[in-house]
Amino acid sequence: PSLRKMADNKALPHNMGTYLAARIAQFGVTDYFAVPGDYNLVLLDQFLLDKRLRMINCCNELNAAYAADGYARARGVGVLVVTFTVGGLSAINAVAGARSDNLPLIVISGGPNSNDFGSERVLHHTIGIPNFNQQLECFKQVCCHCAVIKAVENAAYKIDMALHHCMAQRKPVYIEISCNISAIPHYSCAPSPSKMQHPRFKSIPESLATATDQIIEVLNSAVKPVLVAGSGVTADGAQDAFIEFATACGFAWATMPDAKGKLPESHPSYVGTYWGAVSSPYACETIESADFYVFVGPRFNDYTTVGYSLLLSEKKMIEIRELSAIICGKGAQHGVHMTDLLQALAKRVKKNSASLDNFKRMFIPQGDPPTVNHPDSKLTCNVLFYHIQKMLSADTAIVAETGDSWFNCQKLKLPDGCQYEFQMQYGSIGWSVGATLGMAAGLQGKKRVITLVGDGSFQMTAQEVSTMVRFGMNNIIFLVNNDGYTIEVEIHDGPYNNIQMWDYCAFVESFNNSRKRKADDADGAAKNDRLYTKRCETEGELMEAIKVAQERPNTLCFIEVITLRDDCSKELLEWGA
Repeated sequence: PSLRKMADNKALPHNMGTYLAARIAQFGVTDYFAVPGDYNLVLLDQFLLDKRLRMINCCNELNAAYAADGYARARGVGVLVVTFTVGGLSAINAVAGARSDNLPLIVISGGPNSNDFGSERVLHHTIGIPNFNQQLECFKQVCCHCAVIKAVENAAYKIDMALHHCMAQRKPVYIEISCNISAIPHYSCAPSPSKMQHPRFKSIPESLATATDQIIEVLNSAVKPVLVAGSGVTADGAQDAFIEFATACGFAWATMPDAKGKLPESHPSYVGTYWGAVSSPYACETIESADFYVFVGPRFNDYTTVGYSLLLSEKKMIEIRELSAIICGKGAQHGVHMTDLLQALAKRVKKNSASLDNFKRMFIPQGDPPTVNHPDSKLTCNVLFYHIQKMLSADTAIVAETGDSWFNCQKLKLPDGCQYEFQMQYGSIGWSVGATLGMAAGLQGKKRVITLVGDGSFQMTAQEVSTMVRFGMNNIIFLVNNDGYTIEVEIHDGPYNNIQMWDYCAFVESFNNSRKRKADDADGAAKNDRLYTKRCETEGELMEAIKVAQERPNTLCFIEVITLRDDCSKELLEWGA
């Protein structure tokens, strides 16, 4: 076969497996998450030849897909490799979650032998009929593009087309490769010397000018306008343009809950989270009392609006979307890019700090929990998050599981550079464990990941802590043990919210079998340094556990925090009601 030279000076064959691996590496990916199966083994062999990529073997496909989701949050794109049907359909729940958050995810599945298509043969790992499209049809519902590759001649073209859609649309794509062709050499799979290019959408000049004129006319005559960012502000890197506009206009500005962590909270005009009745103190009053509000990239759903209870008027709202603008319910301009419009507005808007001045007159800083710094006191969530707040820096990243961690983490003040991730739109419990693995891999050597997860959610995907131990991750997991699904308890209680109590620390320690080695065994001692576990019932025990975790920056730390079943945030009580 024809050969090529790689960075490690090792010659590799020109086949679709090595071609796909090389394209993935061009995106800056260094890890992919996989569960092997007979349909993808030859493909994995080709991936393993490219030493720029590390295969992270996961316990199951659902967790692997969650890990790819987390990796995409850390590095811009995530890669998942599964086997046919039994693997892909196991992963699809997590891929749907990635789609909901507009994450570029490359889902690669082995597929049937190319000679089996149209043969009326029944194959294993299918539902027992000679039709191999069930997995493909399912992934069409959650991916922006799907490609089935059954021939080497057009493999490179189909791969590039799928990757283009993934990065241009910032959504998952599905690539299925017949199991018998991954290693077949072909000239079309020779490496491309250039990276794939993704042309940026350009605004229609006339639409941009009209939208700018109409919005400026409203804002420059407003009395106390405000600004709100939604999760869509990340579209095409519009965060910098948002801050440029926020600085120029001087309005009080807030983030919707799903935009937490997307913008610097140290900005002088930032007033917190706008989330209706469970907003940051005085943020709701400031936003809803404005005569006009500019929403940038909002996602209005039942979660972000607290059951559609926000007191907003369409006639007062300017909504800037990724490629359009809607102005006070009177008209819309399409073909306008969010970044271009924000930059144009920043050049012409009059500075108006009336809403910010109003907020400052109302604002009263919140104090520390009254029970803090009492080492013998039983732990509460308020005390836990008081200490987590002190752990945060530009060198940390937060992962918040679905549940009360949403509300408690919204109140954290994020230092500049501290990453924050949660899955609000899809809200799949158990997501955080796999996502933590992916983020820890993507941020290894850069940031330490701190995860907040409840006991019920942890039980969904707990086995992936084993993979964290195996690959030497150094993240910190705080497991809040409150004996059940507390968020469901506050929404609608019943016996279905009860779970089996685990010995969580012993469970996690079982993943590190070096415990069985002798204490003086050098290899055993080294392996023991991989993992630290601690069960905490008092504030003093928590403080000691955090101290140890910070003194062991290269160790995976699992800290179980015991709280009462009904110990939850006031925001959850209001939201659940």
